[in-house]
Amino acid sequence: MAIVYNTFMDARGMGKEERQLLEEKYGGDAAAAGFTEDRARLAAGEPLAYVIGWQPFLGLSIYLDSKPLIPRPETEWWTEELIRHLKERFGGSTLRLLDLCAGSGAIGAAVLAALPNARAAFGELRPEHAATIEKNLRAGGIDAARADVRIGDVFEPFAGERFDIIAANPPYIPEIRTLASSVAGYEPREALYADADGLGVIRRIATGAAAHLNPGGELWMECDIDNAGAARDLLVAHGAQRAELRTDLYGRPRLAIGYY
Repeated sequence: MAIVYNTFMDARGMGKEERQLLEEKYGGDAAAAGFTEDRARLAAGEPLAYVIGWQPFLGLSIYLDSKPLIPRPETEWWTEELIRHLKERFGGSTLRLLDLCAGSGAIGAAVLAALPNARAAFGELRPEHAATIEKNLRAGGIDAARADVRIGDVFEPFAGERFDIIAANPPYIPEIRTLASSVAGYEPREALYADADGLGVIRRIATGAAAHLNPGGELWMECDIDNAGAARDLLVAHGAQRAELRTDLYGRPRLAIGYY
């Protein structure tokens, strides 16, 4: 989950993160109001994406106003894989997707931006993230009528509803694991940790998925590399006809897919 940044100083005496901040947020104007304060935030360990205020994700600018989990390259990788699959499977047909544990809404927003035939519901626990999701949809030029943002715990806001695809990036870090201070000190704990084994929320998603998927539906779910096999087995134990693991862009088991 942690992002590793290059902190070597360049010839101008400014670190790579500071240069990126200067160029992306301040248009290269080092005298701009706020730049000095933002450099101090970086120096204190705050993640660059929070200081800039957004994170690129499959051609979109994902705003982070409410401080949701920062989208990672691993999530961007499998979302791109998902979009490719949806285009092949559905073509121009209508499909309905649920972005579960949505956070910033990056996954669902990317799907909606890439597939004009898609409709997406966003399920998120924290109420403050709803405005961030809606902002990211507007920033992506996505018609609000194609999206439905709901607040509640896992499947609670979607009683009796079914989808073609569920995409989820749930919390999956075991509570005993120590994360970098730039992650643990700034990103939301409830989006990172999930019980002693990291499977607390994954179990609940696995248990409820079959009741919320249409026949032939699929669940795409990001997992910890240490519990990915257990996550796959939970999908089969709770109604998936079969499940598989896929390795991420770094060659690590990261994505569990259940077929229903």
